[in-house]
Amino acid sequence: MINQVASGTAALLLMQIMTVAMAQDDLSVRQNAAASVAAALIQELGSTLKTNMAEDGPEAAITVCRDIAPTIANDLSLEYGWKVTRVGTRVRNTMMGIPDAWEQHGLAYFSAEIDAGAAFEDLDYTAVITEGNQRYFRFMKPIVTQPLCLGCHGPSEALSPAIQTILDQHYPHDQAINYAVGEIRGAVSIKQPLE
Repeated sequence: MINQVASGTAALLLMQIMTVAMAQDDLSVRQNAAASVAAALIQELGSTLKTNMAEDGPEAAITVCRDIAPTIANDLSLEYGWKVTRVGTRVRNTMMGIPDAWEQHGLAYFSAEIDAGAAFEDLDYTAVITEGNQRYFRFMKPIVTQPLCLGCHGPSEALSPAIQTILDQHYPHDQAINYAVGEIRGAVSIKQPLE
């Protein structure tokens, strides 16, 4: 009888270990998929910015970030069934881009890690959270200020009059300026429902 109990306990323990291992494998697969989607958004946005700015000047960047970037994120959301967005440390468009509490923690984590010398390419922020009765896999990848970004997000005194006029017209409460190259400007945020 004792051997049967011990055998049953060992089998239960083995099942629990296998369940944890499978769950970790699933999270690893989700993390890799989310990283690919975040990279796709960042790459497509960067490419579109460069092309439009080369054709129409730096002012075109505002239109790309305002109109095309949400379309790219929406297309990825529809393709994968996830919520794919961009959030900022300082928000330009108060209708979108405001980080929720979990995203604020992620942005703070990125800033602290970069301040400590981490390479932004190596950073991501993940968790499984519960909201109401639904569980979600959450993922963030930092968006770091590049030289290309400074025309619209750099020091206020360095913005061209044309850029400043457009920003004042479309974003009277703009806070997304005064960034420096290498500073965290925001993140791609992905929220996947778990079954």
